[in-house]
Amino acid sequence: MAKEQGSKLIAQNRKARHDYAIEDTFEAGLVLQGTEVKSLRQGRASLVDGFVDIDRGEAWLHGVHIPEYSQGTWTNHAARRKRKLLLNRVEIDKIERRVNEKGLTVVPLALYFKDGRAKIEIGLAKGKKSWDKRQSIAERTANREKEQALGRHLKGMRD
Repeated sequence: MAKEQGSKLIAQNRKARHDYAIEDTFEAGLVLQGTEVKSLRQGRASLVDGFVDIDRGEAWLHGVHIPEYSQGTWTNHAARRKRKLLLNRVEIDKIERRVNEKGLTVVPLALYFKDGRAKIEIGLAKGKKSWDKRQSIAERTANREKEQALGRHLKGMRD
């Protein structure tokens, strides 16, 4: 059987990028049960309520919803169980130190398969205030209008 190559996106947490200012990102492996992998291969998962907790030197993913596998039997998994993240000791210590010092939180950003293995991208994030959100929307709109004006100018159109 040929080994999988490349990466396949399963789920993305767009709301996290809107609600938080992401300061740093890490890629972690996941400890999964067989039916969880099969459910992920069907492209079913939700990262919306997820967060990462460091407990006794181990990183745990809470609140991520991976629905039960439809052809699973009594060996099916619980949809919202906590899952262990596979990170290096240095990475775990760095995350724990920054969460304790600066009051950051760790949120899942994307869930994907990379070369046949389930990976999750987590980010050290700081919560945005409502004015921060409005400011980033205004910047995005201004950049879009600037690009459109430049495009019209290059095509020789008038404003």
